[in-house]
Amino acid sequence: MTRDAHDQWLHAAIIRHCPDAILYTDREGIIRLWNEGAERIFRIPSDEALGKPLDLIIPENLRKRHWDGYRQVMASGVTRYQTGLLSVPALRGDGVRISTEFSILMVRDDAGTPVGCAAVLRDVSDRWKREQDLKNRLIAMETTRYCDSDD
Repeated sequence: MTRDAHDQWLHAAIIRHCPDAILYTDREGIIRLWNEGAERIFRIPSDEALGKPLDLIIPENLRKRHWDGYRQVMASGVTRYQTGLLSVPALRGDGVRISTEFSILMVRDDAGTPVGCAAVLRDVSDRWKREQDLKNRLIAMETTRYCDSDD
């Protein structure tokens, strides 16, 4: 195996088997890459995701905002989430909403024109729930302490 062939195999294996969701969408937002992590997190097999729009995983109430932003990013070639994380709810194949965090990579052709976006997503639902539970407990403690001090 040549060094180039080995490198291609290695890159493909890392993408395919990564536990985080790695996906790529073209300029129109059609899913063209959906790895094993995406299958696990979203509970949607690759053959059901490939060729479909991202609406597959975007809650209906967020779709207009998403597509407005997506079109703007494709037109400008700029996203503020290329180095930061975006936290948004997403949908699994069974309709359950999950909390996700992801970063975006603009994919460009040789001329520098955006041809799509790659994203690396992680399900952070358990962490989000723990944080919400902690916030609620703190609010309850503060409320109790405030009420007790009024006596």
